[in-house]
Amino acid sequence: MKFITPATTNPIDRLKVIGRPTDRIDGPLKTTGAAPYAYEQHEAAPNAAYGYVVGAAIAKGRISAIDLKEAKRSPGVITIVTADTAGKLGKGKMNTAKLLAGPEIQHYHQAIAVVVAETFEQARSAAQLIHVKYAKEKGAYDLAAAKDTATVPKDDKPDSKFGDFAGAYANAAVRLDASYSTPDQAHAMMEPHATLASWEGDKLTLWTANQMIDWGKGDVAKTLGIPKENVRLISPYIGGGFGGKLFVRADALLAALGARAARRPVKVTLTRPMMFNNTTHRPATMQRVRIGAGRDGKITAIGHETWSGDLPGGKPETAIQQTRLLYAGANRMTTTRLAVLDLPEGNAMRAPGEAPGLMALEIAMDEMAEKLQLDPVMFRILNDTKVDPEKPDRPFSQRRLIDCLRTGAERFGWNKRNPQPAKTAVGQWRIGMGVAAAFRNNLVMKSAARVRLDRSGIITVETDMTDIGTGSYTIIAQTAAEMMGVSLDKVVVKLGDSSFPVSAGSGGQWGGNSSTAGVYAACVKLREAIMQKLQLEGTDAEFEDGMVRAGGKSLPLRQAAEAGEITAEEAMEYGDLDKKYQQSTFGAHFVEVGVDMYTGEIRVRRMLAVCAAGRILNPKAARSQVIGAMTMGVGAALMEELVVDKRAGFFVNHDLAGYEVPIHADIPHQEVIFLDETDPISSPMKAKGVGELGICGVAAAIANAVYNATGVRVRDYPITLDKLLPGMPVIV
Repeated sequence: MKFITPATTNPIDRLKVIGRPTDRIDGPLKTTGAAPYAYEQHEAAPNAAYGYVVGAAIAKGRISAIDLKEAKRSPGVITIVTADTAGKLGKGKMNTAKLLAGPEIQHYHQAIAVVVAETFEQARSAAQLIHVKYAKEKGAYDLAAAKDTATVPKDDKPDSKFGDFAGAYANAAVRLDASYSTPDQAHAMMEPHATLASWEGDKLTLWTANQMIDWGKGDVAKTLGIPKENVRLISPYIGGGFGGKLFVRADALLAALGARAARRPVKVTLTRPMMFNNTTHRPATMQRVRIGAGRDGKITAIGHETWSGDLPGGKPETAIQQTRLLYAGANRMTTTRLAVLDLPEGNAMRAPGEAPGLMALEIAMDEMAEKLQLDPVMFRILNDTKVDPEKPDRPFSQRRLIDCLRTGAERFGWNKRNPQPAKTAVGQWRIGMGVAAAFRNNLVMKSAARVRLDRSGIITVETDMTDIGTGSYTIIAQTAAEMMGVSLDKVVVKLGDSSFPVSAGSGGQWGGNSSTAGVYAACVKLREAIMQKLQLEGTDAEFEDGMVRAGGKSLPLRQAAEAGEITAEEAMEYGDLDKKYQQSTFGAHFVEVGVDMYTGEIRVRRMLAVCAAGRILNPKAARSQVIGAMTMGVGAALMEELVVDKRAGFFVNHDLAGYEVPIHADIPHQEVIFLDETDPISSPMKAKGVGELGICGVAAAIANAVYNATGVRVRDYPITLDKLLPGMPVIV
C-alpha cells in the first residue's frame, strides 16, 4: 500500500481502542520476570556455553603478539577465538570500526578475543590469562585540540546558506555571539548488550538485543560472509536501547564466532565497563551560535556552527538540524565539521542532532531575549514560522509551537517568574524558571506486517518491529483491534523476529507511527479477504464488536475462518508528501529549579512538557516516553559526562558508579500535556513520533532556570558546581 495523498476518514478515526490510555500488554510479563531477554533464552538453546570478551588495553596501535597458551589450559575452557582464528571477516554497513580487532586496534576496549568456557566465571578467569603485547601509536582524543583539523563530512550536506548572513548579522541592531559545549554521553540502558548464538549447519540464529532487526540481520551476514537468508535474529524483548542497540555490536558477532568454534550454543554479554568503551556513545560537540535581530525582536540573521569527532569513516553529530527549521529569519547559515578522534565510536543516541543542538540554541535564544529585554516565551513566539525558512513555498504539515508555548506558560505559572536573575528566594534556595522549545523531525519508513484471523476470532499480528520499552506491543495490538473491530484480548502480537515481515524498527522516533501504519495496511488487506470469504459487498463495511456488517447483512468475524485461517501481508510505503510538506514535531519545556545559595546544589523542583506530535496512539505509554526523556534531559543538564583520559584515549568513568544518571530522588513532579492534534499528511494513523521530542530542549530549559535563579550563565554542560560556584551571588 502506498501513502501518496493525505489521509482521509478511516477506521482508526473511530478511536474506540486507539487513543485510549491503555496498560501495556507486555507489562505483567516484564514485572514478574516472565519476559525472556536475550541472555535468558535458556529453553531456546539449552546447554549453552559462556563467552567472555577481551577488550584492547590501548586506544590506538597494533597487536604485536598474543599468547593464548595459558588461557587455553584454564579449567572449563572450550575454545578461544581471535582475529587470527576467526577466518575472513567483513565489516557491517552500520559499523564504523571492526567488531573484532586484530592486528590493528582502532579504539580502547575494541574486542580482540572471546573466551568460551563451561561457565561465565571460567571464561572470565581464563580471559585474564591471555597475554597481549601492543605496539602503541599516538592518537587524537581531545575534540578541542582537534577542532582546527576538522573537515567537511563526506556523506552529508553539512552546510546551508540562505540570504546574506554575514551582512545581516553585522548590521543587526542587537547581536549575540556565544559558544557552547556538550560532552560525550553514554546510553547507559538497563539491559547490557547480550546475545545467544546457535548454529544448525550453515544456519545461524541469534537471540540478541537489537532495535533494528533487518539492519542487524544484514550486517551479521555481511560480517560473517554468509547469505542473509542464513541468518535469523530474534529480539522479542529489549531492556532499553536509546540508539545504542540500533546496530550489531561485538556481543552478536563474538557469540556467533564462539558458537561456530565450540560447535554448541554460546551466550555473550558485554560487561558494563565494556559497554561504555566498546559500543557507541553520543559524541561531544562544540557549538557557536550567532543571532542578529532588530529592536523589534525579529531575527534577521541566525547562524549555527558545530564541531564533533569520530573514528575515521564515522559521521558527525548534526547539532544544527533544528536551527534550519525552528525559527524565522531571512539570512541563515549552518555548518558541520568533523574531526578524526581515536575514541570509541560516536553514533546515534536519543534524538541525535536535535538533543545536543537545542542544548546550545535554546540557551542562545534566552540570551538574545535578555539582550532585547523581551520575555523568552514571547521572543520565541515572535519568531515563529509556518513555512520551512529555507524553502518558503514548503509549509509545515502541522506546526503548533506557539500553542505549546502559550499552553505551557499558562499551566506552569510563567507570569510569576521574575525576569531579573537571582531575585527570588525561598529560605536558603534561590528559585528560577526556564523555558525551551522542543523540536524533532517526523520521519516515516516503509513497514510491513502479517495478520491472521483464526477460527476462534483471534487476530495474530507478526512483524519484526521491536519493543525497547516503548510500548510497541500495545499500540500494534490497539491498531489491529481498531481495524478489525475486536477487543484487545482478541489480539496476539508477535514481534522481533527476522522471519516476520520487515518493519521500520525502533529508532529515529519513526517506530510507533510507521509500524502501526504497516499493521493498518495489512489489516486493510485482511478486511478485504474476509469480505470476500463472507461474500459481502459494499464500501460501507463495518468491523465492530466481532461482527462484519455490509450490504444490510451482519455476520460473525470468526465465521470467515471456519474453513481455515485467513492470512494477509502488506507493507505501508510512502510517496513524496515529505517533499511537499515539512513534517516535524514541536513542544515546550518549562522547568523550575532551586539552587542552594551556600553550596550551589541544584534541585529540579517542577517540570512540564507540552507536546504537539500528531495523534497520540496510547497517551499512557506516550506520557511514560516523555517523562523518561525529560529525566534524560535532567541528566544531560546536570550530571552526564563521559570523562575522556586525553593521554590514554578512553572513557574513565565506564560504569554506573562513575557515570552519573538521575535517580528517583533527583526527579520532581513531571507533568505532560499532549495537544489534541492529528496530522493526515504523516500517515493513515495521523500520528507522529514523540519518544525523542521529550528530551529535546530539556537541558537548555534547566540551564535557563539556573541562570534565572543565580545570574550565572553556564554554557558548558553539564552544569556542575565547579562551573557554578565562582559566579554565585555574594551572600550578604
